[in-house]
Amino acid sequence: MSPTEHGEVYVLDDGGEADLDLGNYERYLDVTLTREHNITTGKIYSEVISKERRGDFLGKTVQVIPHLTDAIQDWVERVSKIPVDEDGEEPDVCIVELGGTVGDIESAPFVEAMRQFQFRVGTENFALMHVSLVPVIHGEQKTKPTQSSVRDLRGLGLTPDLIAARCAEPLERAVASKISMFCHVGPDQVVACHDVASVYHVPLFLKEQGLMRFLSQRLNLGEISVSEGGPRQKRGNELHARWNNLTASYDHTFGSVNIVLVGKYVSLKDSYMSVIKSLEHASLRVGKKLNLQWVDSEHLEKKGVETKEYHAAWVAVCSAEGILIPGGFGVRGTEGMIAAAKWAREKRVPFLGICLGFQIAVLEWARNVCGLSAAQSTELDEDTREPVIIYMPEISKTQMGGTMRLGLRATAFEADTAWSAIKAIYGGRDRIWERHRHRYEVNPEYVGRLERDGWRFTGKDSKGVRMQVGELAGPPGVLYAAAEPLPGLPGLPGGGVWAEFPGGADRAAAGGLRAAAPGRAACGRDADAGRESGGRPALARGCGSGG
Repeated sequence: MSPTEHGEVYVLDDGGEADLDLGNYERYLDVTLTREHNITTGKIYSEVISKERRGDFLGKTVQVIPHLTDAIQDWVERVSKIPVDEDGEEPDVCIVELGGTVGDIESAPFVEAMRQFQFRVGTENFALMHVSLVPVIHGEQKTKPTQSSVRDLRGLGLTPDLIAARCAEPLERAVASKISMFCHVGPDQVVACHDVASVYHVPLFLKEQGLMRFLSQRLNLGEISVSEGGPRQKRGNELHARWNNLTASYDHTFGSVNIVLVGKYVSLKDSYMSVIKSLEHASLRVGKKLNLQWVDSEHLEKKGVETKEYHAAWVAVCSAEGILIPGGFGVRGTEGMIAAAKWAREKRVPFLGICLGFQIAVLEWARNVCGLSAAQSTELDEDTREPVIIYMPEISKTQMGGTMRLGLRATAFEADTAWSAIKAIYGGRDRIWERHRHRYEVNPEYVGRLERDGWRFTGKDSKGVRMQVGELAGPPGVLYAAAEPLPGLPGLPGGGVWAEFPGGADRAAAGGLRAAAPGRAACGRDADAGRESGGRPALARGCGSGG
């Protein structure tokens, strides 16, 4: 998936690479999904072809209906039973998101599969919500697009139980009544989803409109046995209370902090969705509103010194209270990233490097401190004289797809790292877990040279051979770098950075900083974060990767 067309590739615990929507589900619902929860056309066709090759169809003619549609239904039914939270029990309710637009040729087999599926599981166990746009033209909310899409959907055999009207402004009562009348649903079956100050208001907003009450009646959820005061009810009540507190704190937060994201794919902000959400969660936790500025790394390079983009980019970087460099692939814009990392180190500006950003921090240190002026990654220059970042030996160089180091991986801190700011952010643990997606690493042959001048690789993989966390030993205010990659869930180092911004440290210390809110931190391993006293240490975080 192109990051500038579909947004980030979201990484799951088991190494599955999925659409960024799965990240939204994990963050919102505090669940851990698997690669099986990401259902694609390619997977379904592969499943059907494999069955045919095994002879499962006994010589029958293989067709979209029933074989492909049956495979989709079987997949949904099987995956819906996979436990996704800490209680390890089979879920009571499964949400299936059928993406795209009604009438898309890509989704036609899935629409037909869902039409059949409602009879397989029973209509009393199947509820359909249709999300439809209500555009505003010359100040008037138009319902024709919704009427048309519902008509097409009913023609395909699916009748919505609920219609979620997505609009820029609050849905007028007359418009909701019109949708109800022409789309053959009751007034209580039309819910408005208009733009609000924060997306975290939406669940409470839907609850106020009776969404949960309707679904409870429609699916007979009252028959599900939940013990009074039991762990499920307690967990739900706690999550609801935390969510209310979260939205209330957002509305009463007035201070802000200025963060600059230096990236390659800034033309589509969804390319960094998990990074953005991590920063949002951390900012809420320390009582700051996030002012995120986007800088194209190419605009920081000297080749564009005469352009207005060059000067605007450097004005943003120079005024930043924190600089973040996320992941990416390829050589384009990397020199601009190195320039930004150099500025952060020399000016002692908090710095966070993720994935490619970690490579950038290492390369900047090697070039400008260690005297390795030709230091480079073999991803960016295969013939470099100083290969500080190299291709992992176990990774295939010919098969690109699905061959990276993927999924949840352990990082063990070295024995003599009690001073480590990053370790303190993780609550002083000796071992932490983060999600990885990369195929490049720090060259072990250069570790000694890098550490000679003050850089310390404080965290390594379970075997102690792969560099995963790096910091600068010394007083607060200098650069730190960590190799826990993220396009996964918001991890604790992001919150550690926020604690060092003006005004953030006191709030963090008072509340026990957690980077992810609500519900999940550091891939589900919730932990209080510490901080170094005094100064404003910068922090970089990433994986030794090109992506």
